[in-house]
Amino acid sequence: MPDIPGLDTFAGTVFHSQGWNHDHDLRGERVGVIGTGASAVQFIPRVQPEVGHLTVFQRTPTWILPHPDRPVGAVTRALYRRVPGAQKAARKAWELTFEALVPGFIHEPRLQKPLELMGRALLRRQVRDPELRRRLTPTYAVGCKRPTFSNAYYPALTADNATVVTDGIVEITERGVVTADGTEHELDTIILGTGFRMTDHPGFDLIHGRGGASIGDVWRDGEMAAYLGTAVHDFPNLFLILGPNSGVYTSAVITIEDQVHYIIEALGEMAKAGLASLEVTAEAQDEFLEWVDKGLSRSVFLTGGCRSYYLSSTGRNFTHYPGFSAGFRARTSKVDLGHYAVRRVVKEGIRA
Repeated sequence: MPDIPGLDTFAGTVFHSQGWNHDHDLRGERVGVIGTGASAVQFIPRVQPEVGHLTVFQRTPTWILPHPDRPVGAVTRALYRRVPGAQKAARKAWELTFEALVPGFIHEPRLQKPLELMGRALLRRQVRDPELRRRLTPTYAVGCKRPTFSNAYYPALTADNATVVTDGIVEITERGVVTADGTEHELDTIILGTGFRMTDHPGFDLIHGRGGASIGDVWRDGEMAAYLGTAVHDFPNLFLILGPNSGVYTSAVITIEDQVHYIIEALGEMAKAGLASLEVTAEAQDEFLEWVDKGLSRSVFLTGGCRSYYLSSTGRNFTHYPGFSAGFRARTSKVDLGHYAVRRVVKEGIRA
């Protein structure tokens, strides 16, 4: 929830996109949307045709790229059913397509120019008004913030019943939103597309490590750290899925599969060696983090001219893995017990 003065005084309906109010009828209403990130890009095209008027409050424009999704036709479905390996081959082709973007994201942001040209072409084609097009054009490199795919977002913003406001929000009153130019935008409903809590999840305070500190204590102020995004020093037998610096550039599914494989391997090693616990060493974790930070130092996330949820309060990228998904898969294919402090099961019980 955003910290906007007066939000609790609004007399109309307010809800966050994550907790959508399905019982509330938006038809004919004056609806304001705060935020233009990935969430808003998805729901704005669905809301705009229903409402009386849509006012979108934009702080920073988003790079919008053409959406490649399409229906999976009968021929394709038949091919997948009848040709062994066809679906795996299609998945691998998509994986390699996105892997080709890694050099531009990580090493040389100028390689992202084709994506920028693609985004600008979509904007030119779908937004005819030059002033609105200027306000919707990002001033940072593609990928610095999360780019979003949509073929319907720009048409929704250019509809007759839509207005894009780029003046900053000063406060919210009983009647609507007041912006920096002094205008009070009267509204019936406000939808917050303002993102998610990435670094201070309340669940972090429920998990305590060997010394009694919680994950929330260790990761205070968003300084999240883990070994391979999977294990955390001082937290024996804790394994994470999609932890810090495990984000590859194809799909979260790829990361999840690799981490699940790694965790199963770890459990197998524990069973084979009669271990009570595994705890990644501080040295192994620090070495991994140093490698990550060096690998991301020239990345678009740090040099692209923006501030995003990828970064901690000190500007460290705690989100991405600095390389190809194949590299992440290789590093998680086998558990190296040399990176762990181990405790063995003893006859009279488990060593504390």
